[in-house]
Amino acid sequence: MTIVVGYSPSGQGAAALRAGVRSARRRGEDLVIASYQSGDDGRGAPSEQEVRAALAEIDAEGIEVSVRPRSDTDIGEFLLAVVEEVSASLIVIGLRRKSPIGKLNLGAAARRVVLGAPCPVLAVKDDHGADADTRVGA
Repeated sequence: MTIVVGYSPSGQGAAALRAGVRSARRRGEDLVIASYQSGDDGRGAPSEQEVRAALAEIDAEGIEVSVRPRSDTDIGEFLLAVVEEVSASLIVIGLRRKSPIGKLNLGAAARRVVLGAPCPVLAVKDDHGADADTRVGA
């Protein structure tokens, strides 16, 4: 089976990547990194080389990993398409920290994934650079 991780070069993307690696180790599954650029800064999805550098920082040694860069589709639709393509057993996404009022509303892409995924969804909070092993539940 395969775990899909929604990854962007951000705090929430890093938190999702760490949680995905821990889940893959624990379950003995492969990882597919669905990489995309968050925000409108004009950059495309992180390259495979950038994703692999992020994986090296969190010691993903021994886990089979493939990278799928985002096409021009909506982020939520892109993640769900990757989940369907690989028949994922789990999808891991990162969420931004929000104000008390903002907590009432998931982001559009996160809501689309949570409601549309055919497998369990693990949503982890952005850890703002703290040690993920103490902040993100596995």
